[in-house]
Amino acid sequence: MISLEPIARPGAPLARRNPVAKLAAAMLFAFPLMTTLDPVTPAIAIAVELAVLPLFGVHPGLLARRAWPLLAAAGGILVTLVLFAADRSGRVLLDAGPIVVTSGVLVTALGLVLRLFAVALPGVIVFATTDPTDLADALVQNAKVPARFAIGALAAFRLVPLLGQEWQMITVARRARGVEAGRDPVARLRLFVSTAFTLLVGAIRRGTRLAVAMDARGFDSGVPRTVARRQRFVAADWLLVVGATATAGAALAVSVALGTFRPLVG
Repeated sequence: MISLEPIARPGAPLARRNPVAKLAAAMLFAFPLMTTLDPVTPAIAIAVELAVLPLFGVHPGLLARRAWPLLAAAGGILVTLVLFAADRSGRVLLDAGPIVVTSGVLVTALGLVLRLFAVALPGVIVFATTDPTDLADALVQNAKVPARFAIGALAAFRLVPLLGQEWQMITVARRARGVEAGRDPVARLRLFVSTAFTLLVGAIRRGTRLAVAMDARGFDSGVPRTVARRQRFVAADWLLVVGATATAGAALAVSVALGTFRPLVG
């Protein structure tokens, strides 16, 4: 089942920080990593992320369970580059007809895979340690985001776990009517697309009802709204943001000093 509830220890030092501060720190930490193609910078970033994981109160096993789609994406990047990379420079490591694997291809693939993990893990950590309601409150109070957008995003987070349940219900209902693919891969694909389309239609209908309900409650009136839970942005939150930015800059500096820096442009 899909779950977006926080999995961190509530008393962890960084898990208690303001949600906007954690979100800003993750974005400022990830942005410099997207400017280079070398594997050194993201490798340093991943080491830092794993080192501060206990401060967020997240167990590595639980984080791996949340981040498993990254493994599938990394495998797709590796296979795509090995098969279709235009740059085949470097020493030839494998020559099997149309498949030619060189050291240059592996270095490029390693850099992209590590960058994928380095950029995505901060976001995974943030949402694994943040309650969606606290995030919506902080966006309205600290980031001055319109309440309509923040509450809509909160509702979307709360409704995402229902997608897994609805998928199972649609599948069971179709089995009860005798609609099954069996072992036919084409039928499986057709049934998958049909189920996904049914789920999409249901999500659009639910979103429409939610938008009408929010308008009926005056979320688009422009009148200032009161808050039930105050979200404070204190000095420790600023230190988190500054520390994340400085750490990302330090990783880039180390790459430049070692001569491995490969800018994305130029």
